[in-house]
Amino acid sequence: MRFFNTTGPIVPADHYHVPPLERLDLDEILRLVSQKRYFLLHAPRQTGKTSALLHLRDLLNRRGEVRCVYANLEVAQSAREDVGRGIAAMLSQIQQRSTLVPGGVPLEGNWSGMVKSFGADAALNEALTRWSLAESKPLVLLLDEVDTLVGDTLIALLRQIRAGYDQRPEAFPQSVVLCGVRDIRDYRMTMGSGEVITGGSAVNIKAESFRLGDFDEAEVGSLFAQHTEETGQVFTPRAITTVWESTRGQPWLVNALAYQACFRNRANRDRTRPIRTADIREAREVLILRRDTHLDQLGDKLSEERVRRVIGPLLSGDPAVAALPTDDVQYLRDLGLIATDAPARIANPIYAEVVPRVLTLTTEDVLVQEPAWYVEEQGSLDVPKLLAAFQDFFREHSEHWVERFQYREAGPQLLLQAFLHRVVNSGGRIEREYGLGRGRTDLLIVWPVEERAEKTVVECKVLRRSLDRTIAEGVKQTIGYMDRCGAAAGHLVVFDRDPERSWKDRIFRREAATSAGAITIWGM
Repeated sequence: MRFFNTTGPIVPADHYHVPPLERLDLDEILRLVSQKRYFLLHAPRQTGKTSALLHLRDLLNRRGEVRCVYANLEVAQSAREDVGRGIAAMLSQIQQRSTLVPGGVPLEGNWSGMVKSFGADAALNEALTRWSLAESKPLVLLLDEVDTLVGDTLIALLRQIRAGYDQRPEAFPQSVVLCGVRDIRDYRMTMGSGEVITGGSAVNIKAESFRLGDFDEAEVGSLFAQHTEETGQVFTPRAITTVWESTRGQPWLVNALAYQACFRNRANRDRTRPIRTADIREAREVLILRRDTHLDQLGDKLSEERVRRVIGPLLSGDPAVAALPTDDVQYLRDLGLIATDAPARIANPIYAEVVPRVLTLTTEDVLVQEPAWYVEEQGSLDVPKLLAAFQDFFREHSEHWVERFQYREAGPQLLLQAFLHRVVNSGGRIEREYGLGRGRTDLLIVWPVEERAEKTVVECKVLRRSLDRTIAEGVKQTIGYMDRCGAAAGHLVVFDRDPERSWKDRIFRREAATSAGAITIWGM
């Protein structure tokens, strides 16, 4: 039985899959290969890059016009700045992979001896020249995980490829495809002197740069249809839509949700049970809490300063923030952390959930709250009581807690979310929307009561102009969000970050009568 794949390249006999070559601009790639061009393929981790390269290798070799070899250069990462070790490791990997191509001439040589004879800065160039001359057909080389290489080792690879470019195709590979998470303009290498050399200057012969995209909504449906065809188990239309809305087609997330719902959920191993929206929501929460490697790596990136410079303003929603650094925005797009199109925003709702949770993880662990205290007898969540408790907590402890956050510009919003998580996650969930220039953070508390879900909007704003104007704007935004979410209750939290203002002036509670019903305004 096939299953949804979350680890390693696609094996069609084992995995449901979207055909990898259908996700590429294949006509354009084949045109560049025929024109003897060098180019890049990049995409975030676990989106199908390696699967696409392996299928491209097999296609080119079936066509028979060239000899195509794939090699994963991650084996040289541990060499770091030891160029000799790095080049020897790369050549060893290329040699091993070259033996897997039937009918071709394998790359041969004693790599430690070749590095010694020709030097680390020429051995790769020499080996590729000899190999190309020995082959009866032009060579095409697909080099994966190039951007895992470090410093001088990466420079040596790129510059030796550039040095042989004019010898192609008789005495050097006809085409070389460099593949990694980032585009080559972001291959940043620092020399011992402190000089920064970028990938673009190290290899200026690349013709194009392709980005492997996420699944579209139709591809998500097609993937799930394969499971239905083989097992008879159906996904309800709303469940498929929920997967799409939660992931925006990020391939690992799509497969992980489906695998959790269909294979790890014991009840759903009964293939007569349809996969419903509730199953997908449960799978989503399991993934977020379990923090598999994919999501854990995402969390690790949040500690990088260039990531903080973008994510911080997104979390705070500050409309007054100057334009974000272009290189940093593109870096996060390459990582898949933010969407590829404007405006700058987190790439999908699951990532949007993971980011604040990672940043408040230790805070949640030490906040002492008793969820039952906020649940009424009939099972409803007493949100006013919960926010009143947070208001007291914020007055007493905010200065201490906000300073703990690496993302201080979003400290009040993060602290509120950490406080709410400790309670709401015992029975409900929080959905959130935030982004650059929105001037607010939208939180939706969904709390199950018997067969229905109670929805409450909590809108967060930072006081930037007059209080009356901030409240008027916030109330309008709260009404709009309530209408969009179908929420019956709304709350507006206004954070006053002026250290000169007394807590007496900052702390208040008001009621505003609106067309959507009463909205409670909390000053903090």
